[in-house]
Amino acid sequence: MELVAVPLEIPDGLNIIVGQTHFIKSVEDIYEALVNSVPGIRFGLAFSEASGPCLVRFDGTDEELSKVAAENLLRLGCGHTFIIILKNAFPINVLNAVKQVPEVCSVFCATANPTSVIVAKTEQGGAILGVVDGFAPKGIEGAEDKKARHNFLRNIGYKK
Repeated sequence: MELVAVPLEIPDGLNIIVGQTHFIKSVEDIYEALVNSVPGIRFGLAFSEASGPCLVRFDGTDEELSKVAAENLLRLGCGHTFIIILKNAFPINVLNAVKQVPEVCSVFCATANPTSVIVAKTEQGGAILGVVDGFAPKGIEGAEDKKARHNFLRNIGYKK
């Protein structure tokens, strides 16, 4: 077995969701969950089959984002995984809907940070062990940091 860290390509200013699912129907069901969550959402969605032709299946409302999602999955080399690249929406807007799709087993991350996926490669294929999402902590927040966090959430409309 070989452990590798596979960096994901996330276009600037966009978000990514990486998860595990178990059935080819996932592509259509996740697509529906996304378009029903946010009017005007732009996204690319890809799913790796783990049996039969073992293809990376893809769809979305944005051709370029769909291509980026599919290429990321092909580099990962892990079956029954999915990637969503989001534009005009944030993970917080769609994550519950995605997790409610019956085929979705788990979500590894939802982020705009630089992300690497830790993959165990075997003769059979690859398995996601986890993700490196962003950077290591640099300290513990102080009073000014708390105030800045509080204000930021209100400035972007997520708190009143």
